[in-house]
Order: sequence, then structure tokens, then C-alpha cells
Amino acid sequence: MSLIDSLIEGGWLKTPRIINAFRKIHRVDFLPARLNFGKNFGGPEDIKNLAELNEALPIGYGQTISQPLVVAFMTEQLNPQPGEKILDIGSGSGWTTALLAHILSKNCTGSTRANCGRVIAIEVIPELKEFGERNVAKYDFIKSGIVEFICADGSKGYQEKAPFDKILVSATAERVFPAWKEQLKIGGRIVTPIGSSIWLFIKKTEKEFAEIEYPGFAFVPLIEK
Repeated sequence: MSLIDSLIEGGWLKTPRIINAFRKIHRVDFLPARLNFGKNFGGPEDIKNLAELNEALPIGYGQTISQPLVVAFMTEQLNPQPGEKILDIGSGSGWTTALLAHILSKNCTGSTRANCGRVIAIEVIPELKEFGERNVAKYDFIKSGIVEFICADGSKGYQEKAPFDKILVSATAERVFPAWKEQLKIGGRIVTPIGSSIWLFIKKTEKEFAEIEYPGFAFVPLIEK
């Protein structure tokens, strides 16, 4: 059974447009050419096989490409819709960025690229920002203006392109930062790890948020400048 089919069977992937994104955006395209596991190195064939594992994998600089189960769960909670503008904090390898871009651009039409949606990908580590950007460039999302990469401190959000329909955070923080809440549209969602839980925040009014906690996960920490 393929990784994606196992995620569907396990109930982690449910929504057709998200399932389609997982099938079209290949995880192997977002892994380094070689993976370093101490003294053991993975060559191209090893990496292709590793991409099918339901495990987080190292991408360098103390960071990982997240476990597919976790990415599936968080994306389902985020509930991205075609045409939305999403802030992707801790974009790392660019895999989640590309998944979101595929979903948001479903209804792209015409030469003006109307209804394409936008993903603003924030990564604080310059080398990883460039790595993720190169990976996403394997698809059409940067050239078409759907994805933009920014090297910045994700804890501050990105006021220049706010407000956002959704905010996805892929590294654990101690709290939800005020900038995230301020830069979110009413009705919008934040999905973020806090400690060992995934939290969903839904903005009801400018000051009121609904909160749901899903415990039992593990992430690398969010790096702040």
C-alpha cells in the first residue's frame, strides 16, 4: 500500500482536494540529494524509498521535513480553499508550501491568473529558504506568482501581505504570537504546534478565538530572531 493510500485508510487524509494535492506534489522532490544519518548516507534510490516512509526526515540545519501523517492532519484542520491567501510559517523544504499552492490554485483561470490564491512562505534560515524555493520551483507556483518566499522571523507574521485567510505553522512555539492573530481575517484559521499538541484557532471576532487542542505530536522548535 502506498503512503498516501495508508493515510487515507487511516483517516488522516479525507478531503478530495487535499488528497489530490498529496498525489500531485511528490515528497521526494523536497528532500536533499543526500540524507545524513550519522555515518549512513542515503543515495538517490534510498531517498526515493525514504520519501514513502511515514516519518520526519532531516533536511539540514537541525530541521526536518515533517511526518506525512502530521502534514495531512494539519492541512485537513487548516481546510485551505481555492483562491485563499495563506501564510506558511517555517516553510523549510517547501513541501507544505507546494501542497497549499496546488490546492489554492485549483480554480486559476485566464492569463490574469484570477482566483489563483497566494502562499507567502516564511523561513528564518537563509539556506533553507533557498532550498525550499528551489524545490517549489520544480513546479509552476513561483513563476506563476502563486508562491512567494521570504527570509524572516515567522513569529512576527508578515504584515506587508496581511490579512491572511489561513496561517499554517510547521514548528512548535510556546504560544500563539499576537502578530498571527492580528494578521488573520475574521473567520480565518491558525493551525500551529504548541508544545506537543497541535492547536486550531478560529477567529470569531477581532478579539475572540475558538480553540481546539489535539495532543500527542512532536515538532522541531520555531526559531525566532
